[in-house]
Amino acid sequence: MAFAYVLILAHAGLVLCFFATKSVSSVKIAIYGKKFEDEYIPAIQRLINFLSEKEVSLFVYEKFFGLLSSKLKLPEGIKIFSDYRGVNGAHSLISIGGDGTLLDTVRIIRDSNIPILGINTGRLGFLSNVSLDGIDEAMEALVSNRFTLDNRTLIKLSSPQREFSAFPYALNEITLLNKGRNSMITIHASVNDAFMTTYWADGLIVATPTGSTAYSLSCGGPIVMPGSDNFILTPIAPHNLNVRPFVLHDSSKITLKAEGRDPEFLLTLDSKSFNIDQETTIELTRATFEINLVTFEGNNFFNTIRNKMNWGVDKRN
Repeated sequence: MAFAYVLILAHAGLVLCFFATKSVSSVKIAIYGKKFEDEYIPAIQRLINFLSEKEVSLFVYEKFFGLLSSKLKLPEGIKIFSDYRGVNGAHSLISIGGDGTLLDTVRIIRDSNIPILGINTGRLGFLSNVSLDGIDEAMEALVSNRFTLDNRTLIKLSSPQREFSAFPYALNEITLLNKGRNSMITIHASVNDAFMTTYWADGLIVATPTGSTAYSLSCGGPIVMPGSDNFILTPIAPHNLNVRPFVLHDSSKITLKAEGRDPEFLLTLDSKSFNIDQETTIELTRATFEINLVTFEGNNFFNTIRNKMNWGVDKRN
């Protein structure tokens, strides 16, 4: 029986996809990336060499292949992919870069259930939390199937007035913003068609538990544990100080409509952005599929939070 997983290595933008079956020699690995600094060449070369020695089938994202081939010694027989169709049948996907790079791989993985492993060469790395020093151990565990899957929910965007993209989903958050940032906007929010409140603010973030440690956290939102089945509504610089972040069950439908001095507003889905007008109604619901992140023994959400946020560290010494 064949399996499928995804491995992601993260540095300011490189992602590798690994797809395998029960036999290591028949493993299919996809590699997705943007860019990386020269200091990371030895670690990435070590990764490529490991996969080559295991006789896996390597697939590299076409826009990244040129950079990769100019800096590394690549094995023969590498294939190119340009979108989600190129990773069909993969065992896993590797993303090298930061959390932003891992977020970009979601549009490639889509609803395929291919596991993603993130190797961090970025900053904090809440999602891409395997360090470069841990590459060898991570790859051994991945190929040996010694890992578990951390299921992460997504938000789906829809609107009666328009379509936004072929993949209108966000793993972190969907944000409605004042495009010019020169005045507040008014955002009317309803939950399950019942009016909730009106926000006067620079914008509003609707985050998943995964996104609770991203933009929402920087705006005063709570940290929410993955798997808690919640959405977090976090206003950005609200005019009314009694307006606070709000947590609700992700079975809810959230409806938003904005008003303001400017005719257009900015709507973002993770790294994607769109212009919308005052006639556009935004509807947000939980996606019907999830993204699977690879995690190893001893590497859980609480360990990540403690390490990234220095919880329990006594800085008085």
